[in-house]
Amino acid sequence: MKKILVLILFCSLVAVLPLSAQDQLSPENKNDEPAVKLQEIVVTATRDEQEIRKSPANVTVITAEEMEKSGATTVVETLQKLESVQFRSYSGNSSNAIIDVRGFGGENPYGKTLIMLDGRRLNRTDMSSINWLQMPVNNIDRIEIVRGPGSVLYGDAAIGGVINIITKKGHGKPVFNASIIGGSYGLHNERVGVTGATGKWTYALTGENNHIDGYRQRSEYTSMGGGFDLGYAAHDLFNISLGVSFNRNDYQLPGALTKLEMEQDRRQHQPGHDNDDNRDKFTNVNLGVKSFWGSWGRMEVNFLYGKKDLQSNMPSYWNPYYADTTSDTYSISPKYVLDKEIFGFGNKLVAGLDYYNEPYKKDLFHDHARASKYSDANLERESIGYYIRDEFSILKKLILSAGYRYERTNIEGTLNDIDKPSNDFDSEKTYTSQSYEAGLTWLWGNKSRSFVKYATVYRIPFLDEIAGFNSFGGGFLTTLEQEKGKSMEVGTEYYPLENLKLGLTLYQIDMEDEIEYVYTGTGYYNQNVGETRHQGVEAYFSYLWPQYFKVYGNFTYHRATYENGQNDGKKIPMVPQYLANAGLEIYLPFNIMLKPEVHYVSRAYLGGDSDNNTEKLDSYTLVDVYLQYKPTFGRLNMTVFAGVENLTDEKYSSYGFDQEQWFMPNAYYPMPGRTFKAGIKFEY
Repeated sequence: MKKILVLILFCSLVAVLPLSAQDQLSPENKNDEPAVKLQEIVVTATRDEQEIRKSPANVTVITAEEMEKSGATTVVETLQKLESVQFRSYSGNSSNAIIDVRGFGGENPYGKTLIMLDGRRLNRTDMSSINWLQMPVNNIDRIEIVRGPGSVLYGDAAIGGVINIITKKGHGKPVFNASIIGGSYGLHNERVGVTGATGKWTYALTGENNHIDGYRQRSEYTSMGGGFDLGYAAHDLFNISLGVSFNRNDYQLPGALTKLEMEQDRRQHQPGHDNDDNRDKFTNVNLGVKSFWGSWGRMEVNFLYGKKDLQSNMPSYWNPYYADTTSDTYSISPKYVLDKEIFGFGNKLVAGLDYYNEPYKKDLFHDHARASKYSDANLERESIGYYIRDEFSILKKLILSAGYRYERTNIEGTLNDIDKPSNDFDSEKTYTSQSYEAGLTWLWGNKSRSFVKYATVYRIPFLDEIAGFNSFGGGFLTTLEQEKGKSMEVGTEYYPLENLKLGLTLYQIDMEDEIEYVYTGTGYYNQNVGETRHQGVEAYFSYLWPQYFKVYGNFTYHRATYENGQNDGKKIPMVPQYLANAGLEIYLPFNIMLKPEVHYVSRAYLGGDSDNNTEKLDSYTLVDVYLQYKPTFGRLNMTVFAGVENLTDEKYSSYGFDQEQWFMPNAYYPMPGRTFKAGIKFEY
């Protein structure tokens, strides 16, 4: 049936290509569209090109130029200073950093924010963070961050927000670039790339090597990757593109420290954690086809493939194990867009389906050499979701949007536990999901807007939530249901002056049937018993005085609480109540820019402290300063930068765990101290 579905979709696409429909295109359709600024257009918020101000959401776009100004060597460094976005790390590097958007980084942060690469989701089917190093920075054209629910357009996991990382495409004359960055703790980062177009072809090719010895002992990582994108415009009615990226990450895990151990040496690794490490390999392929039908709209189909080969060595674990995991993703996403007035009123319809087939295999061994296997699991997640969303201009500057999604997900699998056959299972479970959204956007002034949006969300259980195959047993929980929730938000963006932007968004998300690990009388099992509430305020501003300076900042207030059970009214662990960021770009003579930034995170309860009865993670304030020089020599552009991160050498931890409940000292994961960076880039 899967092969038949693929064949039908592909044949349908070919059959509807209107190769004889040239006369349907009006003269203005044939002409080149006027250029628009990337930062004014997004594709993630509505799953099609759209002005930011028309989207009923708080949206941020980070361009490649802005990433270059920050000296960022990873996506995490790029995102961590935005409103409502926070990261925490077990290792002090970005390899498996955990993201929190809108206070969803609590006890189970996985699967609450959807991460995509060129529209294909990167979230894993098991309960683990994505590896942020699989996306080389020099391969990124821009990153679009949409805060708030996106279940209608994207389905599972789009609760706190959606982040879409969009890779570079070629255009114009060939542009070659090369850069190198060096810094503290053995950091070195090398990048090369070329982009351009010739005739009907476009191309982009990039490569990157990223290495750091690490702030702590045994926190070293090396990431090597690259990618290419080829595009071909067959004629005015049809084009095709192929994007491929690959990456390999090798990283160590230093483990947690107690307060006493941090006082002795916060850079040491956890005693006994001498050999914990991981190796991850990633491949992503995206084949896209677009067919333009003039006044009848357009059709797009993306054929996506992803492969993850993961190798984990955890000899220090309470039950030492060595694991090999292979996870593949096969996806087809056809989409139809009709942007056409109805009785003189603007209207845009987007409809499509997302089909995902994701086989997953995990083998567990007793030894590093993989000579003694003690279990193997084979699981598969298959889903197909249908969505439709419409925007209708009730008035010229008043847009009503509404959408609906229906999705069916099937999870099946087997476990062969060689050591303990009683853990074996051969089962399956099917989930039926629906989500709705409705929004109203009012455009006022030249650039200002206000919006209100209501939406429902859902999350399908991870493979290792519904099935026990990671040394624990527990069988296959056919009674475990999906998580569900309702969201309401209202926001505005106001331009009192041409270059002064003020923004404010208020939101509330109520979740039910959240999955918790609870005791049922015969043992601990995952159950749908949780109810939580996430309330917050996001405020931001920026002011640009051309040729002199730009000042910007944001503030976030989170209140995340349990709403039932024995911890009713308690705050969710690991969610700081306040986040604040501020920065200044000072434009000096001779193309020199000075950029100081401040990043503040308030206190938060330790992980596992659901009853709020132990100490908190301390608040921290980080000060970063960057200096950039950009001379030009004909066609040769050069960028030189130097910076200091954590200038005041703040001693802090982004993550900690309540172990007092188990009669042990609380555990912490120290983050890097003062860090120096410098680099140079050439572009020709």
